[in-house]
Amino acid sequence: MKNALEIKNLSKKIKKTIILDDISLTLKKGEVFWFLGPNGAGKTTTMKCILAIMKPTTGSISLLWGTMESTEIRKKIGFMPENTYLYKYLTGDEFLDFNGKFYGLSGEKLEKRKDEILEKVGLSHARKKRLHTYSKWMLQRIGLAQAILHDPELIFLDEPMSGLDPMGRKMIKDIMIDLKKVGKTIFFNTHILSDVEAICDSFGIICEGKMIAHMPVSELGESLEDFFVTKISEYAGENFIIK
Repeated sequence: MKNALEIKNLSKKIKKTIILDDISLTLKKGEVFWFLGPNGAGKTTTMKCILAIMKPTTGSISLLWGTMESTEIRKKIGFMPENTYLYKYLTGDEFLDFNGKFYGLSGEKLEKRKDEILEKVGLSHARKKRLHTYSKWMLQRIGLAQAILHDPELIFLDEPMSGLDPMGRKMIKDIMIDLKKVGKTIFFNTHILSDVEAICDSFGIICEGKMIAHMPVSELGESLEDFFVTKISEYAGENFIIK
């Protein structure tokens, strides 16, 4: 099975500050990977480097056997940023039209796909409402909708459960399970430890820019919360404050 993502010796330095320190990671096609770490640990920076939003200082990155310089590769990737930039005076429907055109979707194909995705994220009833009227959880859902609208092979989700109530988190988990069933590869960042162990194949823990653990979920001999706290304490000291 080919790898969907390969990161080798990724480092990022801004002036004299080391943001990422020699990160290496491989994800197989169809794998769901959970990237954990305290706020400010380097999760989002790693994702931005993978997606060529930021330029790494050193290291190499391969996605779906190519790089983000390829238009064809970019069409196969979905991305939901932690704070999705939204044109607040567009409706949900218009926002998906706008995003769909980036991936060559139009006409009946786009309309059918919008119907499917809006139903999946629970926003069919709000598709004609302007985004500035959406609540926090609705904005989170429309952000997810645009990330999977074009049926990507490799999906990046940055804090997808942030600010959601239990019902919203369950919806995100159910969507991820559905995506996993059809062979999608998912890389998502979070600092929320509960509820998602069952849907992930593997996880990594980053602290102060360094990958301090990477293993299959099946090899955990304790709760992930206990494992996470132990690893952070071992690496950064017991007085380390998780922001």
